[in-house]
Amino acid sequence: MKIALVSDIHANLPALEAVLDDLAARAGIDAVYHLGDLVGYAPWPNEVVARIRAEGIPGVAGNYDSTTATDYSHCGCRYEDPRQEELSHLSYAWTRENVTPETRAWLATLPFRIDLRPGGGHRGGPSVILVHGAPTLNTLYWTEDRPEAFCRKMAAKAGAREGDVLAFGHTHLPWSRVIDGITFVNTGSVGRPKDGDPRAGYVVLELGERIGVEVVRVDWEVGRAARAIRESTLPDDFATFLERGGKPSGS
Repeated sequence: MKIALVSDIHANLPALEAVLDDLAARAGIDAVYHLGDLVGYAPWPNEVVARIRAEGIPGVAGNYDSTTATDYSHCGCRYEDPRQEELSHLSYAWTRENVTPETRAWLATLPFRIDLRPGGGHRGGPSVILVHGAPTLNTLYWTEDRPEAFCRKMAAKAGAREGDVLAFGHTHLPWSRVIDGITFVNTGSVGRPKDGDPRAGYVVLELGERIGVEVVRVDWEVGRAARAIRESTLPDDFATFLERGGKPSGS
């Protein structure tokens, strides 16, 4: 069985469209799930949510989704410097002002976590646990450099056992590792990569005797999104961010 996991689309409709086209052209994808953060930073929050709903893609609430749905005071984002903090507040204010009541109401229905039992609930076999940031908080950044002790703690919180998969996003940086027979997978980002590669990213899990993790990168119309951001009242910095794959100027 193959399951595709998409995360952190962040209102980037052209990137989502490219990923969905790529998935449609692939053979053997049995299901697609999203891991949250559908909105924020780009000018298509309502269109992205509408497309996810139209495609019937189930998923979990990212921090941006749950804070937008509840009109919380901030998005729960991590700030790397004062300018990033300022930009984050501007993005969140724009998103809150521009999502429709229908979009906001639907975001509020997203669950914190989804548990999959591909082999059936009555049989043994791996569970696939889907969250946005971590099993404890959707705002927690689970980066690749976290020690094994942290991963074991999160696995215990999630109730994950040997053979299971614990999948998440939030950091926009894809990685995977196996500890105590549990596969930990960060799916990267469809709409706002941060690894210097502007291409959209997602993950395909192959569930069988062994767990396979494939990180897929897809070309998309970066210029279309950059133009739309610059033509909107969002900060132009967000267009440059997409063009540079998240790497700051001079890096």
